[in-house]
Amino acid sequence: MSLAIFDLDNTLLGGDSDHAWGEFLCEQGIVDSAEYSRANDYFYEQYQKGGLDIFEFLEFALKPLAKLSTEQLNKLHQKFMQDKIEPIVLPKGLELLKNHKEQGDYLLIITATNHFVTGPIAKRLGVDAIIATDPEQIDGEYTGKVAGTPCFQAGKVSRLNQWLETNDHNLEDSYFYSDSHNDLPLLELVTHPVAVNPDETLEKHANENLWPVLDLR
Repeated sequence: MSLAIFDLDNTLLGGDSDHAWGEFLCEQGIVDSAEYSRANDYFYEQYQKGGLDIFEFLEFALKPLAKLSTEQLNKLHQKFMQDKIEPIVLPKGLELLKNHKEQGDYLLIITATNHFVTGPIAKRLGVDAIIATDPEQIDGEYTGKVAGTPCFQAGKVSRLNQWLETNDHNLEDSYFYSDSHNDLPLLELVTHPVAVNPDETLEKHANENLWPVLDLR
């Protein structure tokens, strides 16, 4: 059984679930629309450029989780899945997952987007497990802070290594699919790195290293 690892945003999804959640909060009146939207766009631009301060971003992105009860958040997330996520689930992404499943591989999503947002998405996509940035919870409620190492850039490698220590898997004959140059640390670690609708920096790196480049759009 090989480990088939997938980035989520702009890889299996035709969009970014983190940014979409911010837009959704604005539309639902949970946050100040104009101010939050500006910050949401700013952080997304920094991510795309490779200059995101992950801790600054998480302080921004996790704060709304502390404003509502878990019950309220779960109801919101159900609507978010219907309104924002279903329209961007990529059929070719589902086909790729199915192909790996049929050849007996273990399907793992690894994403910087926090687990509250992405856990239900991973369930919808039918993968075996997900590693995501963990929002801190105390007594079942979110605090607005991050717990542990953010699952971002080299942090993805750290979090994956932690996961491998407690799971019966390894990186022999492993795959990793991603769209972003932010994921180069993990792409360079697996046996089969694959660029999916890559950004300009990743596409250049993939071509130089003769990595496969897929179009799931």
